[in-house]
Amino acid sequence: MPPWLLLAPILVVLAVLVAASLVVLRMSFGVPGNEWHTFTLQNYADLADAYFLKSLWLTVRLAFESTVCAMLLATPVALAMARTESRLARRLMLALVLLPLLVNLLLQGYGWLVILGPAGVLNHALKAAGLVQRPVMWLYREQGVLLGLIQTAFPLGVLPMSSALRAVSRSFDEASATLGASRWQTLRHVTLPLAMPGIVSGALLVFAYNASAFAVPLLLGGRRVPMLAVLVHDQVAPLLNWPAASASGIVLMAATLSVMAVSQRLARRRQHTVEPGR
Repeated sequence: MPPWLLLAPILVVLAVLVAASLVVLRMSFGVPGNEWHTFTLQNYADLADAYFLKSLWLTVRLAFESTVCAMLLATPVALAMARTESRLARRLMLALVLLPLLVNLLLQGYGWLVILGPAGVLNHALKAAGLVQRPVMWLYREQGVLLGLIQTAFPLGVLPMSSALRAVSRSFDEASATLGASRWQTLRHVTLPLAMPGIVSGALLVFAYNASAFAVPLLLGGRRVPMLAVLVHDQVAPLLNWPAASASGIVLMAATLSVMAVSQRLARRRQHTVEPGR
């Protein structure tokens, strides 16, 4: 059997994705009601509107903030999964990390509604502790959306980082300790730099996932936190303006890929600086 046949399934999937992207790209140059026989740049010119630019910036900013928070939270979990000797403990931690991926995003969003609502679990706990007198408004604000984005994308940050940390030999830690480095110094200057490819992969996954998030921003932010995926939905569902929605989707895709490409380039440059002899 030729080796390339083993790649046939993934190549078919990629071909479908590329074809769908090209269809969306072509539709972005059409007009409502005549998407396939017209060509105009008006849909992209309309995206210079201040509301759209604000939505694009909000999307990139929340995706970046959620990526930073998710990766910071994922680091100790990934370290525990990579360094634990017990297979049972490792499997239990893996099951707990994968659990959010097994639950529908709508159910997770409704769970956050129960937790963050004015009469929700979090406000009841804050009142019982005497920290607040009136309910804190978490829903339909950026803070609530940010919490939802961090929670739903958390597993995507843990798994690549855990795999990369597991590949780092313990001998490096032992050598660092022998030379007098503390655990924090070893982690900062030895372990994490060696695991940087996995960390960057996890961060890029989290960023791309949250930049295109729809269910969580819609449920937790409503129309008050207009991330770009919500705007695309509004252009399709009530307005039936497929060309404008396609143009918005293309811009979102281009912005996401640009940020990911720049981040990966910077990470590779940093990786070269820590390699011996560079």
